[in-house]
Amino acid sequence: MSKIAIFYGPVGGAVNRVADMIKAKIGEDKVDLVEVKGATADDLNKYDKIIFGLSTVGKDTWDSDFSTNDWGKFMPEISKADYSEKTVAVYGLGDHVTYAHAFVDHIGLLGKELMNNGAVLVGPVDTEGYVFDESDAVVDGKFIGLPLDEDFEPELTEERVEAWLEVLKPDFGF
Repeated sequence: MSKIAIFYGPVGGAVNRVADMIKAKIGEDKVDLVEVKGATADDLNKYDKIIFGLSTVGKDTWDSDFSTNDWGKFMPEISKADYSEKTVAVYGLGDHVTYAHAFVDHIGLLGKELMNNGAVLVGPVDTEGYVFDESDAVVDGKFIGLPLDEDFEPELTEERVEAWLEVLKPDFGF
């Protein structure tokens, strides 16, 4: 089995804790954690199985030519990698109370960029059990990745991660 890469950022905080949790649940020896800060398409091309993990960012940040956050700098690398033979999934952190009108939009923005570049995303999540008004991460009635709210629902994170990993298991082979 080839190693699974979790490309995540920003370093520290909840996104990092979730990456560590996923790595521990899959198996320490089966997962490499890769910070998006400084990562390139060459790093993406080294792996056949990739999980992306990110925190809430606004569309203006993604679209900015002058973005200084790690994901803003990494996004151009997404389109340089070949996803035709890769297994890809996304998790993201959001705030369903303060940003109910744009809950985990970043999962949708990243997911759509990946799909525009040939990726087939695995691990859709039913919207049932989530409270929000709108989300760019919902496609055909499901989230295209795992949404987590560490601000207002941290007690649900581990349960949601475990359920999601069960969905990913056949595709990722862990």
